Formats: sequence, C-alpha cells, structure tokens
Amino acid sequence: MEELKNTFYEDVCNLLSNARKNVKKAADLAMVYSYFEVGRRIVEEEQSGADRAQYGQYILKELSEYLTKNFGKGFSVTNLKQMRQFYLVYARDQIGQTVSDRFKNHPTVSTGRKFFLSWSHYLKLMRIENIDERHFYEVEAVKNNWSLRELNRQFDAALYERLALSIDKEKISQLAKEGQLVENTSDIVKDPYVLEFLGLEEKSGYSESDLETHLIDNLQKFLLELGAGYAFVARQKRFTFSEDHFRVDLVFYNRLLRCFVLFDLKIGKLKHQDLGQMQMYVNYYDRYEKQEDENPTIGVLLCQDKDDSLVELTLPKDSNIYASKYQLYLPDKKVLQDKLREWTEEKECAY
Repeated sequence: MEELKNTFYEDVCNLLSNARKNVKKAADLAMVYSYFEVGRRIVEEEQSGADRAQYGQYILKELSEYLTKNFGKGFSVTNLKQMRQFYLVYARDQIGQTVSDRFKNHPTVSTGRKFFLSWSHYLKLMRIENIDERHFYEVEAVKNNWSLRELNRQFDAALYERLALSIDKEKISQLAKEGQLVENTSDIVKDPYVLEFLGLEEKSGYSESDLETHLIDNLQKFLLELGAGYAFVARQKRFTFSEDHFRVDLVFYNRLLRCFVLFDLKIGKLKHQDLGQMQMYVNYYDRYEKQEDENPTIGVLLCQDKDDSLVELTLPKDSNIYASKYQLYLPDKKVLQDKLREWTEEKECAY
C-alpha cells in the first residue's frame, strides 16, 4: 500500500513539474516574439529621425527609462540594442521547412518567421555571422532540445565545420536547412571525436580503463558528442565464445539506424590486431545479438592516433567498422573555418 502511495505521489508531482516547465517554456517563447516586435518598432522609429544615429541613441535611452518605470528590470539600453539587433538579423531570415512543418501551430511574426527557442538561445545564435552555420545550430537545437549550455558546447566544438568537412559539398546546404541527416552508417560516426569534457590532460598518464570511466562519468556529455539517436546499453559487455571470454568496452544502440554501435577504446596508435578484434565483436553481435529486423552492427575504434592507409588495407571496402581519433581539447574553430573555405573553393574549381 505504501509503495502504491509513493508511485501515486510521484506521478502527481511529475504532472505538475511538467506543467510548470511547459508554462515557463511558453512564457519564454512569448517574450521572444515580443522582443522581435519591440526591435522592429525601434528600427522603424529610428528611420523616421533626421539624424538617425543621434536620434537612435536618444530613443533607446528614453524608451529604456519608460519601460523600466512601467515593467521593472530587463529593459536597459543594452537589452534594447539586443532586441534591435534581433530584428535586424531575423527580419529577412527564414528557417528550413523541416523544422517549420513540425511547429505548424506556432505563431509567425510580421515577416512570416517562426521562433522555437528561448531568448538566451537567440542571443547566442544571432552572434553567428555565417547564416548557414546559424541556421544549422538553430535547427539542431530545436531537433535535439539542446539547452543553452549544450548549444554553446556544440558551437565551441565546431560541430558545423566538422560535419561540413565530412560530407559532399552538395550536401552542405542541407545542414542549414535540415541539420544533421542520418541516412547511412557513416553519418553517425565522427572523426575526430572531441572529448574536452573529460578533463584529462593531453600528456598525463591515463589508461584505457581511466578513459572509459571518465566517459561513463560524463555519459550525458558523451551522448551529446556522439550525436542524434544514441542510447547507452552496456559497459564492459561480456560474451563467451568457444569457452573464451571477451568484453566490449562500450555498447550503444542507435534508434535512427536501428543498430548496435560498439566502441573499443585504444590508448596510443591503432594496430591492425585491434581492427581484427573489432571485426570479431561486430560479427558476434550480428550473429547472436541482432534481431532480424535490425540493421548490421557498427564498430568504432576510438584511438589517439591511426594510420589511415593501414585501416584501409586491413578492412574490406564495405566494412561497418570505423577508426576514429579522439582529442581532449576543443578544436581551433578558426582553423576549421579556413579549412572548410579552402575545401569548398577547391570543389568549385574542380567543377
């Protein structure tokens, strides 16, 4: 009876907690729409003045004092400038139809634009100059329900540049419209993986067991880096074959591709024996764990260093096994941006 009461109490608490979250989310979104319209009115008023620059400063100061008197904090000159910038950035901006179609009941502003995230999210997004990159992060934040902290982390980890450099040039524009698309096995594997959240020093002595423990301790952040569709299944998953015991470091399941994804962690440079071992793991899962309606298992060897020619020579061309490097620091975003620019220019010249 006591256990039944506890379940009942928890259910009611969850209902009220979810309702409060929904109310807060709706209120935040309403403010985003309001701030856009405030920004629009500021711009329109500025354009009516003879000396626009001087008049603009004047009305911002006067409006700030008036709104603060009537509504309290939150309407400083700095905040009003942000609302003005918000309008200027998004006045002629439209997000991909894929996201808009998911929120058909969302209201639109005077320009036909819809908004889906909090004001804090848009403060971050509107500082991204590249419009395709800005659209990509907005789409991904909506699709994956990223918090502001998660959005900041993915931006700092240069997710857009890393994905753009791993796909055909023709598909880069799709990133801005639809975000990351998962259509085949290579779409869910990154190279490199950025693991700065582990807090491991690049030159410190740590073992494969230490790396695994840190990944499990930071599982939520690791799932964010892995990308869409991943769910954790097991750590040190043991299986027995011909009286020999084997353990897979980390086992995940990707619901988008409907398949197991096995991770084996390697300190130092990858060896051909490591690839052979992963092939055996994948074969075992395909033959004894995978259901008939599921897709073939994917194997990922996460290593500090690798020889791509060795990997290519060891694995068959149609292999579902990937060797990916990991790094313990955030990438240099500027370097990746330059690399992406050079790469796209080379592709254009080739055509």
